[in-house]
Amino acid sequence: MKTYKGYLIDLDGTIYLGEDKIEAGTRFVKRLQAQNLPYLFVTNNTTKTPAQVQARLRDKFDIITAEETIYTATLATLDYMNDMAKGDTAYVIGESGLKSAIYATYQRDTEHPAYVVVGLDNDLTYEKLTLATLAIANGAMFIGTNPDLSIPTERGLLPGAGSINQLLAAATRIKPIFIGKPNAIIMSKAVDRIGIPRRELLMVGDNYLTDIRAGIDNDIDTLLVTTGFTKADDVQQLPIAPTYVVASLDDWQL
Repeated sequence: MKTYKGYLIDLDGTIYLGEDKIEAGTRFVKRLQAQNLPYLFVTNNTTKTPAQVQARLRDKFDIITAEETIYTATLATLDYMNDMAKGDTAYVIGESGLKSAIYATYQRDTEHPAYVVVGLDNDLTYEKLTLATLAIANGAMFIGTNPDLSIPTERGLLPGAGSINQLLAAATRIKPIFIGKPNAIIMSKAVDRIGIPRRELLMVGDNYLTDIRAGIDNDIDTLLVTTGFTKADDVQQLPIAPTYVVASLDDWQL
């Protein structure tokens, strides 16, 4: 078994499941810390800021970690927008974690924004969709924070940001530029942030369509843990196998 110098780690379904703690996930992070192995949490979740994620990991899941170890699709989206330099206005569908980050740099514009950014929004309304549809039709760059069609929670699989983006894509006939896993944008920036070559990194996650494909599609070895979205019974049918599969992160030897 190969030894890795750094780890890129998903959160939802890997470290916790909605509000429920995955005990092996907490133990896994603590083992990394004890051995001084670098890691970066790479999450498609845009509902919270890195500071809020940090506090949640501490208060609910007994994980003490630096804010700098948390890289969200929000941060990757903002990095991408800054790279594109299309304009200084935006319209955002999403929660406070996404809105606060984007609107700190870009002026809110509901009529002629340079960007329409769409993430998970628990208070989604038809009017929000209408404003986004019209802005995209008028030429705004359509950015989806992540393609997750559903998200694992303690209640079961719920609609994700990808579902909202698909609705807007159907209404506008324009496909979004997706930032989050499995896309190269977030993975390239995550690799830059952790500062370790891809061949020496391992991507750890529960969702084959996002976490594992993120590794496969971007030349990073993968560890699928079957505690969330992708179940053990699904593994034999996967088109490209993960590098490793475990039922629990307790089973992984660092």
